[in-house]
Amino acid sequence: MKTIRRLYFYAIAFISMEVVLWGIISLLRSMLGNVIVDSASALAQALSLILVGVPIFLFHWLWAQRISAKDDEEKSASLRAVFLYGILLGTLIPVVQNLLALINRTFLSAASLYVSRAILGGTQTWVDNLIAIVINLLIAAYFWNVLQNEWRTLPEKENFAEIRRLYRFVWMLYGLMMIIFGAQQALSYAFTFSTADILGAIGRETAVNAIALLVIGAPIWFYSWRIIQDALSDSAEQESLLRLGILYLLSLGGVIVVLTTGGNLLYMILMHIFGDQKTFAEFVQSIGGPISIGVPFAVIWAYYGNWLHQQFAFDENPPRRAGKQRLYLYILAFLGLFASFFAIVSLVSVLIELGTVENYLSVSGFNDSLSSALSFLAAGLPLWLLTWRPMQSHALEDGALGDHARRSVIRKTYLYLVMFVAVIGGMVSAGILIFTLINAALGGDTYDFLNTILNSLQTFILFVVLLLYHLSALRKDGELHADELEAKQKEFNLVVLDHSDGKFGEAVKSALTKRAPNLSVNVVNIKDGIPAELKADAILFSGNLLVDAPKNIEAWIHSFTGSKLVVTDDAAGVFWMSDTQQAVESARALAEGEQIRPQSKGTSTWTYIAYVFAALFALQVLFILLTLGVSLVRGF
Repeated sequence: MKTIRRLYFYAIAFISMEVVLWGIISLLRSMLGNVIVDSASALAQALSLILVGVPIFLFHWLWAQRISAKDDEEKSASLRAVFLYGILLGTLIPVVQNLLALINRTFLSAASLYVSRAILGGTQTWVDNLIAIVINLLIAAYFWNVLQNEWRTLPEKENFAEIRRLYRFVWMLYGLMMIIFGAQQALSYAFTFSTADILGAIGRETAVNAIALLVIGAPIWFYSWRIIQDALSDSAEQESLLRLGILYLLSLGGVIVVLTTGGNLLYMILMHIFGDQKTFAEFVQSIGGPISIGVPFAVIWAYYGNWLHQQFAFDENPPRRAGKQRLYLYILAFLGLFASFFAIVSLVSVLIELGTVENYLSVSGFNDSLSSALSFLAAGLPLWLLTWRPMQSHALEDGALGDHARRSVIRKTYLYLVMFVAVIGGMVSAGILIFTLINAALGGDTYDFLNTILNSLQTFILFVVLLLYHLSALRKDGELHADELEAKQKEFNLVVLDHSDGKFGEAVKSALTKRAPNLSVNVVNIKDGIPAELKADAILFSGNLLVDAPKNIEAWIHSFTGSKLVVTDDAAGVFWMSDTQQAVESARALAEGEQIRPQSKGTSTWTYIAYVFAALFALQVLFILLTLGVSLVRGF
């Protein structure tokens, strides 16, 4: 109930704050600007926004402040942190955008170019930008002061720390995107400028816009990234899943774009070698597209890839550290595998076309198909070999690390995903093959019959090879894992402490028969006492026994130094709490006549929501990168 109420008040406060903010900006722009047309309408609209928004904002914000001052839970709530840091983003990002527009137009004017060609705010004036900057800064300063006071008085800082971490990464990514775009524009202009036949004002504003982006983006990235790096002395920052996810995003995004642009560059070079009728100047201009994009992302890949590996090293648990590395490598292996597969299918198809199509060498499509296949192969095969081979070697190792590699959910997902694609692809190619044969037998259209048959057959064979190879790897994993588990289970001694009725022990033995048949288990009935010669690596008993055990059994349990596995049960009046907060909430519920439904301790709901929004932002950036990659493949 509190969460829903909190969401309502902070959402209304945020929306009404933005309404008032831009109402004030519109009012000042209409009063101080040079626009005469529709000035009455603009003034009326601005005043209506302010008059409606101010009382609504004040009511909800003052209520939130009053409740926060009285209740520590409200004060440290994740939603309050989301609101405060969200307000800062909602005011400071417009400041940056207006500053970029102002600087961009200034640079264009100094270069004697039309200011309308600015990358942002080409139709605005310096008054428009300054008004937006000043008003947004005033609002940001107020909430920044509120936030600093919150940090000094917070009873619990974990929720605010999570949202602050997300806030910092948003700024880092924002600055980084401006740097990438600015570098791309600068390199693109350099290639355009290098061709003597493409000059003039149309190209010059690209360089000016690039300089403006770099002037604004570089300080934002540098400052925010330095703050993020300085926080690494905190163990919570080292273990942050958000940090790990952002580094994954940047590294993988860099790899995808570099490989795509590299393949596209190789394709253009091969097409030029094979004779695509382009002049040298046109060729240089065409390769400028993939190079201008690939170079910035290559730097991103190298820089953040290095930090990603350092992030792996922060984890002192070897299996968990290997698991984090495994996810990165298997994603790359999957991309490299199917780029290689596509290249091989295309190369074989070219050979089939050579044998079945007359005058194929004289057709321009030969150059295009061969160049495309070779470029995919050059980009995908090294990537697959460099990532799959070490992962396969780890899975074949003896010992604990090898067993963890074989049992990895990531590895199994990779193998089954490849097998799934191979089966579906094989079904499609086999279906086309059978359809073509039956259609020809029934007197249907047999145009390009031999070519279709051979291409369907070679695709089917390659999918079968792909399936069999990964199926053999999966079976080998299963055999090695089964041997390893059987040896471990036989060496482990589990003792089950049973009640006098024997039902608990039988239930445990029945479950072990299904899940761990080789595990050595010894059921001891507590009414007979504990044998002196009993050997155990772990003991398993019910919560009832822990609460109400005979003195001798209780003493033996306390003296046991191995692992103790406690099964919660339905003992009357006994409820198992995960933490102090849950116990307090349960006591309150009992006092109010409610039933207790204790839940396990976990991350707060709003922390999960913050992670969801971070993931959505990351996916959006990744989608942009993928779209960019597809556009490169299709050509500039």
